[in-house]
Amino acid sequence: MLSISAVLLLLLVVALLVRKFGLRIPHALASALLGFYAASSSWGPSITSFLSKLAAMLGHFSP
Repeated sequence: MLSISAVLLLLLVVALLVRKFGLRIPHALASALLGFYAASSSWGPSITSFLSKLAAMLGHFSP
């Protein structure tokens, strides 16, 4: 499960895409809905596992 900091980071990325790069609100909402449907599908555990492994890998990098 994503922590609150990851959710806030993703929210900031979407806000940046909307404001600076012209991502339209309906496109962002459609992408969010796709994410919710993908997470609740049979792909959900695979997606969660991949994101957990990616977060762990990124967490090992030092600034």
